[in-house]
Amino acid sequence: MATNAKTENLSVDDMLAWVNEGLQAQFGKIEELRTGAAYCQFMDMLFPSSVPMTHVKFCANSEHEYFQNFKILQASFEKVKADKIIPMDKLVKGDFQDNFEFLQWFKKFFDANYDGKDYDASAVRDGAQMGYGKTNVNKILSAAAAIQQKFESLTTASAAHPTVSSSSSMALESITKAERAISIIKKSNENAIAATNQRIDELSIQAMCMRLNLQGLEEERDRYFSRLLEIEIFCKEVDKGESHPLVQKIFEILYAPPDKISPEDGQY
Repeated sequence: MATNAKTENLSVDDMLAWVNEGLQAQFGKIEELRTGAAYCQFMDMLFPSSVPMTHVKFCANSEHEYFQNFKILQASFEKVKADKIIPMDKLVKGDFQDNFEFLQWFKKFFDANYDGKDYDASAVRDGAQMGYGKTNVNKILSAAAAIQQKFESLTTASAAHPTVSSSSSMALESITKAERAISIIKKSNENAIAATNQRIDELSIQAMCMRLNLQGLEEERDRYFSRLLEIEIFCKEVDKGESHPLVQKIFEILYAPPDKISPEDGQY
């Protein structure tokens, strides 16, 4: 990834392109960086093991989770002795200027420490999506503008040549009506299209988060089941000799139906 451009001369689009290229992400605006996840992964790229990546919330959607990510980032700064205090309260609010200024500082920090090694960002975060991306509204508007320009050129040509056949005039009239219809639809649906696309992106991220959470719960379930199995095997070995009251109590807890376990048995 390119790192030699002077940060002060990079536009918003340039900075977003740098982030998206480096992290294989789809950030559509600076404000989306308020989650802190992108910076955590950049730190993992710069200083392997400086960030506990399993604790980073890549699908964060609340200020509480944003703060958690930035606290992880602050801890990583301290670990590598980077003298920077993160303005978390400002960043998590999503203000453009605060987030852009922090991104500018971070890119300078990145450029000063990046050694050019390969890094598969998507694989490191198990393919989790980062950023909502840009909606298709701009493409729709560009297409509509192109159609409108074509209609205007045809209308101008018709006015310049009075001898145009009646069928051509009718065609141009139909085109003009179509132009008006497109204009009306464009104006009325532009916001709806943008909102719908953003909602689809949000739901996609939520679904991915739910899948990752479910995977984590299943792994935790299997881990505890394995431990209980080891405890059961151990108790059976001990019980082969003289019966012990503590072992019998453990057996009662292990084999009791869920509704028969007392609150005292469930405490640690």
